[in-house]
Amino acid sequence: MTKKDGTHDTDVAFIEALAKILGENDLTELNVKREYGDNDSLNVRVSRKAEVVQHVAAPVAAAAPVGAAPAAAPAAAAAPVEDPSSHPGAVNSPMVGTVYLQPEPDAPSFVSVGQRVSEGDTLLIVEAMKTMNHIPAPKSGEVKRILVSDGDAVEYGAPLMIIE
Repeated sequence: MTKKDGTHDTDVAFIEALAKILGENDLTELNVKREYGDNDSLNVRVSRKAEVVQHVAAPVAAAAPVGAAPAAAPAAAAAPVEDPSSHPGAVNSPMVGTVYLQPEPDAPSFVSVGQRVSEGDTLLIVEAMKTMNHIPAPKSGEVKRILVSDGDAVEYGAPLMIIE
């Protein structure tokens, strides 16, 4: 922003309006580029942390014979679903992007469930704007769960895996 004609206040008002639109329409991110002329533009990215909702399908019971008493639902189905992002060992995405679990399409994955990792080891890649960002392990431990699949789109703050 290199304007000298007092448009700073209008840019601030524009950004505030984008933030309002973000909230009113339940969006997680807006990207806008405003062109003012040669070599003069305003790039704005407004985002907020998305609430992660996990859907767990209930197991399908086998059909009971006609006249048979219905089977009781398993107790585990009634238990609330744990939010992986609140787990103390959760590794959350630092950005919006696409997940890659291996360095190249035919290469083995960086990590697998049950594998021990050291702090700083690459867990996966999140591609954002054609840049491959290696996501390091925040601590040493064992990979307990991998919560994303290769090629998944992720939001900022989305849980990627659990390390204990």
